[in-house]
Formats: sequence, C-alpha cells, structure tokens
Amino acid sequence: MAIVDAEIARQPECWTAAAELAVEHAGLFPKAGERVAVVGCGTSWFMAQAVAGLREASGAGETDAFTASEFPDRRYDRLIALSRSGTTSEVVELLNRTDIPSLAIVGDGDTPAVAAADAAIAMPFASDQSVVMTSFATSVVALFRAQLGIDQAAAIADCRTALTAELPVDVAKLEQISFIGAGWTIGLANEAALKAREAATFWAESYPAMDYRHGPISIAGPNRATWELGPTGAGLRAEVEATGGAFVASSLDPLAELVLAQRLAVALARLRGLNPDSPRHLTRSVVLP
Repeated sequence: MAIVDAEIARQPECWTAAAELAVEHAGLFPKAGERVAVVGCGTSWFMAQAVAGLREASGAGETDAFTASEFPDRRYDRLIALSRSGTTSEVVELLNRTDIPSLAIVGDGDTPAVAAADAAIAMPFASDQSVVMTSFATSVVALFRAQLGIDQAAAIADCRTALTAELPVDVAKLEQISFIGAGWTIGLANEAALKAREAATFWAESYPAMDYRHGPISIAGPNRATWELGPTGAGLRAEVEATGGAFVASSLDPLAELVLAQRLAVALARLRGLNPDSPRHLTRSVVLP
C-alpha cells in the first residue's frame, strides 16, 4: 500500500477538520466585498482557481487566481497564498515582497511561508507526505467552502462513496482522458488531469467544458474518455459518444469526483508499474537556489 492510498482515504476526516478550522479562524479570512487574489504553484494553483471561482460565485467579492510566479503588478485588498509545504520558493518570495495583507494556508506550520505572511492557517492533518498531493488540495477547498457558508455534510458523504466506488473507466483499456469543468470546477478538472500526468505519466488534458468543442474534442474516440466534474451543460455527452469515446458523469459532489479521479491516477500508476508516491522528476516541494 502506497502512502498516497492512506492520504486519499483520510479525506472525509480532513474535510471535517477543515470546516472546523474555518469557524475557528473566521476572522482571518477576507471580508465580503474585498478584492482578493489567491496564489499557489502546481496543484495549489489549481486549487486557487477553484477557491476563486467559489468565492465569486457566492457573491463574496471579485477574486482572481494566479500561479505565484506570475502575480501581476495589481492592487488587491487581500492576498491568499496556498502551499502544502510552506517552503515553495515562488510563494515565499511573493509573500516577502508584497505589501498586500496576506494569509497563508499551509500544511506545515513552522515554515518560511508562515513567517512571511501576515496571518496563517495550518492544516497538519492534511499535510501529505507523498509527492503527489491529494488531501491537502481538497481540504483547502473544503476550508473555503465552509468559510463561505456551504454545508459540507453532503460532500463528505459523497467523498466516502468515492473512496469505495468502482472506477468509471477500464484502466487497462484507457489510452487518454480529458477532464472538463465549469465555473469553480475548472480548477478541479485541471487538478484531476495533473494527477494522472504526475502519478502515472498518463496522457490527460483538461478544459472548460464549453471550450472542449473548440478543438480538443478532436482527440475523443474509442478507448478514450471525457470526464466532467460537476454539471457542465447539455449536449456534450452525445457529441463525445458519437466519436466512440466514453463520457463520464456523476451525481457526486464535484470535490468528491476529484477524489475518484485521484484513485484513477493511482490505479493507472500501478498498471504501468510506477510508484505513485515518487513520480519521476518531482519532489514534494520546489525550493529554488
């Protein structure tokens, strides 16, 4: 059993703990109406996209997401930095140089990101040790969903279902997969594809659902799948199935769907004889000279 298996399995408990943290640290989060930027690198950037989409959709205020290295010269009321390790060079550098009031969300508390930020929330219960990030990523989204007043009970129940459900595609026959999302779930789709690439060096792509028709659908076909995370609109299933490709959809909460996609990535890694805990060319944190 790989480390990542246990970290995937603990997510219902992590989401519950994250929701409790949202209440405990309610005063640290941006106020309604504040203009906010959320930054991260890799998986944390994709979770930043999800958080930004959720905050805007809830009416809490204008929210943008950036990879930390591309943060623009633009004013915001609050900067939120996501970093599991708290050591990611681009995140720490940005926190050190900005004068925007900042909040770091980290897995590990005693770290440079925490020292550089004006405030911090640590989630050690979700600080994955596997290189492939799973529970920290989803727990960040659960934290902000709770902070925005979104009840977590149904999502947590769906997460438990996702941990034991049969995978929706045959990994032995699958040769390509495209994940699609809409609104806040575009970030989840991006992360689902990254998991397959990281853990299994597998050909996976991701797109906003409506834009999938504008070119990417040309790769759909037999032994390939298009997997939507959350409702993405009518008509696309028929178009994908007309190519001979599979269309995957579910009634599960989109964040629970991401858990199912994490399991798919681990299954693909094992099928290819790879160790999902130690993907090639990757480390748990990117710390630059």
